[in-house]
Amino acid sequence: MSERQSIEACIRANLEDYFQDLDGTDPAGLYDMLLKVMEKPLLDVVMQRAGHNQSRAADWLGLNRNTLRKKLVEHQLLK
Repeated sequence: MSERQSIEACIRANLEDYFQDLDGTDPAGLYDMLLKVMEKPLLDVVMQRAGHNQSRAADWLGLNRNTLRKKLVEHQLLK
């Protein structure tokens, strides 16, 4: 059985791969790009684990329920 990597280690490894793939080209808008690609799967998994209960998911995420709902709409994750 293999050890699980922390989320931070996974992100770090993927960022290293990303920069290697750039092959010396400077990235642009990296911060916003990462937030966008991370937010949707985060919201999706948390909503599934919370049984699609928005109040529960908002509590887990430390967000206001209205903020969560806005983000779910933005990412087309509402059922």
